[in-house]
Amino acid sequence: MKPIQDPEKLRKIGEFYDKIVETHYDYFQYWLHHTWFHWDFWISFALTVLPWALWIKFRKKDSTDRQLFVAFFVILISSWLDFIGTCYGLWYYTGKVIPTIPVYIPWDFCLLPVFLLFLLQFKPNSPAVIKALGFACVCSFAGEPFFQWLGFYVMKKWSVCYSFPIYFVIFLAAYKLSKRSSFSAI
Repeated sequence: MKPIQDPEKLRKIGEFYDKIVETHYDYFQYWLHHTWFHWDFWISFALTVLPWALWIKFRKKDSTDRQLFVAFFVILISSWLDFIGTCYGLWYYTGKVIPTIPVYIPWDFCLLPVFLLFLLQFKPNSPAVIKALGFACVCSFAGEPFFQWLGFYVMKKWSVCYSFPIYFVIFLAAYKLSKRSSFSAI
């Protein structure tokens, strides 16, 4: 079937994707020899597995589905924002568990959502704004600098101060989702 798109446009965009594929291959080769089973891989692996193991053990069991819904939302938003930031050269990562560009799995898929879930569960009647401030402070001013210190997170055109309002809004949106009571059977 012949596409209706301009053939020259298809060719040119194909060239861009070929460069991306080549870059991914080169990165995979580097990761395989310099990260796979090295100390930074094992730290990232532990930071991927331990948060979820702790959540499984200490979660409020009767709200598991609701918590997973909120976690999925946080994962979706954080990984999408991470993708945008990395693609525009604002930061990059080293020491990855999986050699993908750009997402850092331990942060976007594990630490961030699990920390948020524990905050939602802890003192559930506390003001959301106070928890959001705490979440944003810990993530921006402790988490990001810690990962910088490890050398896993390299900021190029970014500041932890820019991250603070983003984490604040993510928490408030997740909090609002966690309080929804309009779910019904499909």
